[in-house]
Formats: sequence, C-alpha cells, structure tokens
Amino acid sequence: MIDPCPMCEGSGLRLVERADGTRAAQECSCRAQKRAERLVEKARIPQRYAHCTLDDYVPNYSGNNRLLSAALMQARSFVKAYPFETSGNGLLLTGSIGVGKTHLAVGMLQALVTERGAKGLFFDYRDLLKQVQNSYNRSAGVTELEVLQPVFDAEVLVLDELGASKPTDWVWDTVAHILNTRYNDRRTTIITTNYANLPPLGGELSGPRAALREETLGDRIGERMRSRLQEMCVVVEMAGEDFRQRVKRASFA
Repeated sequence: MIDPCPMCEGSGLRLVERADGTRAAQECSCRAQKRAERLVEKARIPQRYAHCTLDDYVPNYSGNNRLLSAALMQARSFVKAYPFETSGNGLLLTGSIGVGKTHLAVGMLQALVTERGAKGLFFDYRDLLKQVQNSYNRSAGVTELEVLQPVFDAEVLVLDELGASKPTDWVWDTVAHILNTRYNDRRTTIITTNYANLPPLGGELSGPRAALREETLGDRIGERMRSRLQEMCVVVEMAGEDFRQRVKRASFA
C-alpha cells in the first residue's frame, strides 16, 4: 500500500496561509504530479523510450558536437516557448541513425506534458501505416478514421521515423492526409527522419548520377509534402557518430 502524501494526507488539497492571515485550500503538488503521470501514460511512449528526457540527453558522448548541442538547446527553447510563442509550429529532426533524434523528440514530448500541461501522442510512422492498412480488414473492428482521429486531434504529435516505409501512392496519400489535417488545425507536430530534408541540388538527376544519389525525404513522402513540412516545422539538423554502435551495443554483460 502506498503511503498518502504527507503534505495533504491524500486529499489532493492543502491549506495555505495568505499574507493577510486567512487560510485557503490549494492544490497539492502530488495531485499535479499524478495528473502529469496520467498524461504521459496516455501519450503511448514505447517502453524502450520511456526513460528519455531532455536532462539525460548527451550531445557530446564522442566529444564536443556543436550540432547536437544546438539541437538540445533548440529543444529546450521550444518547450519553454510552447504554446504561445510556437504558434502551432513543430520541429523536424533530421540526421543519420543513432544520433538521438527519437530520444530528443520523446524528451520534448515528456517535458511538454509534464511542464506545460500538453496532451501528447507518440506514433512510429511504420506502425501507424500498418494500423491504417489493418483497418481495411472487415474483421479488424476499427475504421480508418478511428485509427487516425487521435493522430489528427493530438495537441502534440511525435511522428517517429517519417519516410521509413516504402513509398507508394497510398503511402503518399495517407501522409498527405495526416500532415494537411494537422497543418490546417495548427497542431504541433514533432517529426524525426533519417532522410535528408533538402531536395537534389541543381534539380532532378538522371542516369548514373541518379543511381548514386541518396534518397531524400521528398523521395520518401513526396516533394509536395516535404515542402509543406517547411511551413509546419523548424528544421533541426543532427549529425554525429551512431550512439548505438559506439556506446549502447547489445550484450549480455
């Protein structure tokens, strides 16, 4: 059995004395903490990332890294400015694998929920598309709109690994539906992607040069939606060594 809060004895309210000597009931900090914990639970953050906060994000594990340090500063500034100074805009975290994009996105989500009282939701891009596809099965018992409505309505949405699924017309249409809806409703979206934000320099390439060019985010979600993201999100570029390869390789030790 959990002991009741010593400040309010489990009531959620405590008496405080005002400057004029009168007393008044005030919400106890334990009630606010429990409310924040419920909101974090509803955000559906995967267990693997449940520990991720801005305080334990390490931008210099392999030495001084200005890009990662700047990304952390921008994340903190965003949380501090939310919601009045962010105007419904979000962040697009781009960079190679293992630089901490998901950690930073989840850290911001946790801070926005616990410090700013926001209602948030985490979704892996591939998992979201799979759930939408499964809704087309009559035996699924859920419609496409029922899957997507929480995504549309979330005050803050973290969409992880944007572009990770093979691009098809259906994928492009679904991504456009999600992003356009949130754009029109001015809802905050925090996105991570392993694909470069910039389109090919000098226009489209053809022949052998095209085969050598790495895919961009525009290739994966469509150039029209990549352009839309420039209106929705501030682009934060992250680069560095793969943290999972250098520090967090799996072992039984």
